[in-house]
Amino acid sequence: MYKLFVHAGSGNHGCEAIVRTTINILDKPTILYSRRPELDSKYGIDNICELKYDERRSIAKRSFAWLISALQTKLFGKIDLAMKYQYKNLTDDVSPNDVYLSIGGDNYCYPGTDQLAAINRNIKKKGAKLVLWGCSVEPGLIEESEIAEDLKNFDLIAAREPISYEVLKRINDNTIKVSDPAFTLETIKLPLPEKWVEGQMVGINASPLILQSGRSSDVVYSAYKKLIDEIISNTAYSIALIPHVINGEKDDLTLLTQLYDEYKNSNRVVLIQDHGCRELKGYISRCRFFVGARTHATIAAYSSCVPTLVLGYSVKSRGIAMDLFGTDENYVLPVQALERPEELVDHFKWIMEHEEDIKRHLEDIMPDYISKAYLGKDAIERLAQR
Repeated sequence: MYKLFVHAGSGNHGCEAIVRTTINILDKPTILYSRRPELDSKYGIDNICELKYDERRSIAKRSFAWLISALQTKLFGKIDLAMKYQYKNLTDDVSPNDVYLSIGGDNYCYPGTDQLAAINRNIKKKGAKLVLWGCSVEPGLIEESEIAEDLKNFDLIAAREPISYEVLKRINDNTIKVSDPAFTLETIKLPLPEKWVEGQMVGINASPLILQSGRSSDVVYSAYKKLIDEIISNTAYSIALIPHVINGEKDDLTLLTQLYDEYKNSNRVVLIQDHGCRELKGYISRCRFFVGARTHATIAAYSSCVPTLVLGYSVKSRGIAMDLFGTDENYVLPVQALERPEELVDHFKWIMEHEEDIKRHLEDIMPDYISKAYLGKDAIERLAQR
């Protein structure tokens, strides 16, 4: 049985896109362990797989489980038993015939890897195969011995861009390079809003995370405003503000609504509301240009051959651009390096000036690039037969 885990819920439509496309690529009965199953049901994921709640339970104080897990942590510095009991729904289900796919593609770019490692060890102890699927990894993290040891234990790693692939291949021979599965995502085109001008829309995605990742949230927000001012004042284009994560504090729609309220009287700005990942790709695919902060919003644009500027904050943005264009220069503006709001406008002007070349290049390479997402399927099938 194929089992997907480390999934935070489809309110992040990048996560939804990974789940949908992974299930389609594997083409086998699949179980998804989700930490927000109610969000997955909202967007119809329960129609394509069996959905189970990956609930994190508290351990009753002074219970046997509490005592032995606390003892293990105190004596050996390990949290394996604590994770086993806290994620009981997941760890109790493991059998030797299972292939577990860790699908949180950028989880090894952020804190919390010690918990991931403990869950992974619990799965491996029961004899299941373990796959790190469509991942990106911050290169500096593998200098930490515990993280490197965890990554060595995967039976297969499918890296989605060259920076992570080169790093991971050095520590785990079972590493292959694939395209992010979301490049294969289906497009659903809903009716367009009244103010949408066909062939003349600049799609913009912004996220609270991008504000937090910059040197100054005020500079990043001002950069978006400068960009909108430039488009309205000096081009004939209109703007579509498109969210890609609807999830509490990280909700794109809250930030985009704030921007919309500042410019709605221009009659040149449209605010797209929440939809599933396929429907959002439908809007993104009909943009002339796209400027995005969320990785899977930009993947929706790239795979639709829309000239795209990424306001990036991690290795995945740079790595995917390098894979597509041979360089990330001009295609990715690292938000950590953003010092002046005008820099976003300057980068967007470059994309506009090179529109035809970028579009032609994407149209030439995209069929082959998308097909590389299926390399992971072949590798997993061989792994399952061992």
